[in-house]
Amino acid sequence: SESVDKVLSCKAGQIAFREFLKSEYSEENILFWLDCEEYKKIKTVPEMISSANRIYSEFVQTEAPRQINIDCTTRESITNNISKPTLTSFDTAQKHIYSLLARDCYPRFLKSDIYQGLLRRNDSR
Repeated sequence: SESVDKVLSCKAGQIAFREFLKSEYSEENILFWLDCEEYKKIKTVPEMISSANRIYSEFVQTEAPRQINIDCTTRESITNNISKPTLTSFDTAQKHIYSLLARDCYPRFLKSDIYQGLLRRNDSR
């Protein structure tokens, strides 16, 4: 079977995994992970600050519209440092969400009709 890394590294895999997570009401996990990947590519401080604040308000802060499930220590650490973000600001949270995706969501995804459809599309190429 393909690894979660392989699914996350290709557009078709991301779309299928996201569709599956949406069906499980946990789409915020892949959206946060993907946003963190983009965030780490940022080159300018103003862009980093803007992006960090958007990620924080969308996923991290308590009552965020797409609040991710992270421990309070990690959440507090991000909250305390959000005014001076760095490229590693979300690393701990991203690692936690990645392991949640890999250990919890991915095995269920492999059994889903959505994944079977992805395999069929790839086989027909």
